[in-house]
Amino acid sequence: MRLPFCDHHIAAFLQMFASSSKPLDQSLRDYLKNHKSIGANDRRTLSETLFGMVRWKSLIDHFCPSPLPLDRLTAYRNLSLDQCLKNLSIPEAARYGVTDYLLERFSKAYGPSKTAELCLLLNEPAPTTIRVNLAKISREDLRARLQEQFPLSNCRLASAGLQFEKRAPLFSLPEFKEGFFEVQDEGSQLVAELIEARPGEQVLDYCSGSGGKALAFAPLMKGKGQIYLHDIRPWILQEAKKRLKRAGVQNGQFLEPGHPQLLRIVGKMDWVLADVPCSGTGTFRRNPDSKWKVTAPMVARLIEEQRKIVAETISFLKPGGRLVYATCSLLPEENQEQVDFFLANHPLTLEKGPFHFLPQSGGMDGFFASVFRKNES
Repeated sequence: MRLPFCDHHIAAFLQMFASSSKPLDQSLRDYLKNHKSIGANDRRTLSETLFGMVRWKSLIDHFCPSPLPLDRLTAYRNLSLDQCLKNLSIPEAARYGVTDYLLERFSKAYGPSKTAELCLLLNEPAPTTIRVNLAKISREDLRARLQEQFPLSNCRLASAGLQFEKRAPLFSLPEFKEGFFEVQDEGSQLVAELIEARPGEQVLDYCSGSGGKALAFAPLMKGKGQIYLHDIRPWILQEAKKRLKRAGVQNGQFLEPGHPQLLRIVGKMDWVLADVPCSGTGTFRRNPDSKWKVTAPMVARLIEEQRKIVAETISFLKPGGRLVYATCSLLPEENQEQVDFFLANHPLTLEKGPFHFLPQSGGMDGFFASVFRKNES
């Protein structure tokens, strides 16, 4: 018996994804790239179904012990989330679409009622948000251009943010290719706004990734001074280089581990951004597969890694320089408890924050950030 078109591709993808080390969004993007015959409506169906199945993995597990993709697809389609929430015979973690570990950690941090609300929110689709490149165009002008095609509105807090009411083919737009905007969550934009760099200053983005936050604060510097982007992954620095070029940022330098320039900038930075590796618990809406990988040993390892990174970054600051510590975590041990540790063990004074935003329905992801000043002596 021949399977319906979408069911065939859902089953094929799930079988492939079970042995993949790539995140869900990247794996799905690669799959669709290799199956160009799948039309726009079917792509949307595939994406919504697969993200839903991964989000509610624990609930599907409760009803369907089978690992077979089609069995799990049938179980997912038969779910009534409203009825499952009311069914107290279903384990609480399964009802809320999380692991036992996360349920326990969230409950300890936020209490039972807030935890229930938070878990359900983390299983919602995330909104599509962009940051306007203010070096090339104003938010008002870009909004005027885009709203002819798409319903959108200004972000509530981020000064350069625009949020779309529906998903849109952003990367094919001429405005994207011209460097007028980048896709970036409002919370990530707010973290970048904590870097109040002035023209001529020196800034190190120590865990830069593909440069999203560097792109956000670069317009403040008006092309004067230097932005150093460092990451342990050379391939992601290549992606950052492409993005800065498209945005017209010319004062960026890209430093892989062991780059000789790292030694030359010790003690000279006005600002350092340490957007550290973390559990990613504030971004589960976008990365639902990561929810099932967070464990106590993983968090313990991340805490040590975060402390190691902060100790390294402090050496790059000049006296009086600022360090911005940021995570996209909801766990106190990666956030406030780390702030307390840094203040007790390093020559730092807390200057701003901590800022802690939980994910918002229809709004930003969760994030945490604090601004420290390096003591003069």
